[in-house]
Order: sequence, then C-alpha cells, then structure tokens
Amino acid sequence: MDIQTIGVVGAGTMGNGIAQTFAFHGFDVIMADIAEAATQRGLAAIAKSLERLAAKEKIPAAAPAATLARIRTTTQLADLAAADLVVEAATENEALKLDLFRQLDGICRPDTVLASNTSSISMTRIAAATQRPDKVIGMHFMNPVPLMELVEIIRALQTADATYVLIEDLTRRIAKTPVEVKDAYGFVSNRVLMPMINEAIFARYEGLATAEAIDTVMKLGMNHPMGPLALADLIGLDTCLNIMNVLHQGFNDSKYRPCPLLRQMVDAGYLGRKSGRGFYTYDK
Repeated sequence: MDIQTIGVVGAGTMGNGIAQTFAFHGFDVIMADIAEAATQRGLAAIAKSLERLAAKEKIPAAAPAATLARIRTTTQLADLAAADLVVEAATENEALKLDLFRQLDGICRPDTVLASNTSSISMTRIAAATQRPDKVIGMHFMNPVPLMELVEIIRALQTADATYVLIEDLTRRIAKTPVEVKDAYGFVSNRVLMPMINEAIFARYEGLATAEAIDTVMKLGMNHPMGPLALADLIGLDTCLNIMNVLHQGFNDSKYRPCPLLRQMVDAGYLGRKSGRGFYTYDK
C-alpha cells in the first residue's frame, strides 16, 4: 500500500507533533479535533516548533512554510475518509478511543490502517472494536514527537504481519526508530517509566526531599537528562494518573497503585506545564 495522506485525530501536544513530523517528511496531513480553536492552537504550536528548529539551523529555512502547506485541519471526523493511515492521538481514555475507532472503521476505506498513539491501553481491545482488527496497530510516539527518535510499535493479537511491516517501514521513512512490542498494559516504555515517576511522587508525598532535590538525585546520580517530577510535569499529571490507573487495574497488582498526591494534584487542576503548575510553576 502506498501511504500518501495521513489523518491525525487530536491536535494537542502529541497530535500536532505527529502531524508536524509526517508533514515535514513530505506526507499530506489532515489534522482533526473537536473544535476549530483546538486545531488552530495545534497549527500555532507546529508553526512555533518549526520556527524554533529553523532558527537553530536544524531544518532548512524553507521547511516551515513547506511543512505547514501540507497540513489541513478539520473538525469533522468524516474528512479522514481520504486518509491512507489514521493515527489517533486523543486523550488517554479507553472508552473515548474505542468510540473513535468504531467511528473511523465506518468512515475510512477498508484498506486504511488505523493506528493509536495510546501510551498504555490494550491495542487488542481497540482492534476488537473494529471490523478490520488485522489493520489496527499501535504507534506510540515519544514527547516531543519532532525530536524524539523512538516509536514503539505495538502489535495487537489480531494485527497482520503485513500491517506491521507497512508501519515499521513508514516509521523509518519519517526518520524514527521502530521497536516492536507485544500488547500488554503500558507496553515497555510506560511499564518501566511510570512506576519510577510514581515512586518519585511517593518520595515527595512522604516528605523525603523537595521536588528539586529528588530530580537532582536522579539527574546527577543516575545520569537522567530530566528528573522524574519535571518529566511528569512535561507529560501531564493527568496523563500520568491515567496510565497508572490502566497499569493498576490491568495487572491487578498493588505495586502500580497511584500515589495519593498524584490524585490530589490532578483533582486540584495542577497538571504540570500545560496548566502552569505541577511540581514546579511555569509561565503560561
């Protein structure tokens, strides 16, 4: 199958990063979200990202305009009927994703591959919501998408070999490194990362050290480029909580119990960078 047009569901941080990456590498992109304001924020974020990369001479000076010209936006899911591949990058909520995949299954051509950027939810369950389970696969991009090299490719139990090969090749075409992962809650990346972040939150909750001290220990002692609490703020504390809930409920294992402080901060609206306040404060 010759993939030329990419549909992206969601114009938030991950969605607009995915749209930018595909468009930069020459694909036509249709970026969809539920409101015009959301799509315009997504486009503005892409433009700012491209300008920053061009200013640092990491991409050609002409690349921002050419990339933006390949992206069109819509608030109508039906417009994704033209896509050869759709990548869903909506909120990490299983019910929402299942509903989106049911809708996309009815909208898209029978040969269109449906991918999810889910960071923890079972791809087998998502695939089962469609009439094309063999053409459903996980493409878990890392944040920030334009800069991070890895894409976890998650095979649902039903995913056909041909679908995997197609997406593995496509991942290389956008200058990413594909890593094949079997379907299990949290896959590899978040099954390892999120418990570490959760434990760092427990350390803060128990008053062992300040947020700055916890992050300094991990940066200087473990050579991490960013401390776990700063990383949680970047990811979004609501997303971290959603993933921990998936791990806890999916494996039915208390070692994945979300820290009470994480729940409290999400309840308070302290979601990290996107809200201006998390373990640290940020200019909005």
